[in-house]
Amino acid sequence: MMDFDFIERLIDALDNSSVDSIDIERGGTRVRLSKSPSGTVVAPVAVTAAPAPAVALPAPAATPATETPVAASNLVEIISPMVGTFYRSPGPDALSYVEVGARVMPGDTLCIIEAMKLMNELECEVTGTIAEICIENAQPVEFGQVLFRVDPS
Repeated sequence: MMDFDFIERLIDALDNSSVDSIDIERGGTRVRLSKSPSGTVVAPVAVTAAPAPAVALPAPAATPATETPVAASNLVEIISPMVGTFYRSPGPDALSYVEVGARVMPGDTLCIIEAMKLMNELECEVTGTIAEICIENAQPVEFGQVLFRVDPS
């Protein structure tokens, strides 16, 4: 059985980390905490808690963000905000939203990520030119995976 103080510490640990969700089973009780709105599943981290009150959370491999600057260059990486299937166009016979060399502005749709049968449009948040499209059409993507690189100049 989990006590209320333990659950409060879990909430604090989740709030102060870049982990999106925690799924814990302890003494036959299961608790799932998530920063994502219900209906959206983002790579949960499963932690089996021992009877000890300390909570250890693994460090994430990548910092979740919509866009992260690349340290080695001036390109901005646009990463996947969720797990799903990457689509470059709104339909099989439609033109791609963007191509390499296309000029983009904040609010422009870059792609669709299908997650749990929901089509989620990913909008650009920077002005620049598409330098690289890192994923092939209709391929699965992971949370935090680089989808595009944009030259902001």
